[in-house]
Amino acid sequence: MAVLKVIEVLANSEKSWEAAAKSAVKHAAKTIKNIKSVFVHSHSAVVEGDEITEYRVNVKITFEVD
Repeated sequence: MAVLKVIEVLANSEKSWEAAAKSAVKHAAKTIKNIKSVFVHSHSAVVEGDEITEYRVNVKITFEVD
């Protein structure tokens, strides 16, 4: 029987929401092994003037516990 754990991570990118999600997984993978999935819970953006300057995501990362 596998035991899974879920953590919540906030990440950002100047490029896209997809890049922010990838960044969250890459950063989490530095200390967490056996990542199985990522769920984008919400996303938002920072606007300056009439341009989006930063994309933000709130993700839930699921990993298997040894």
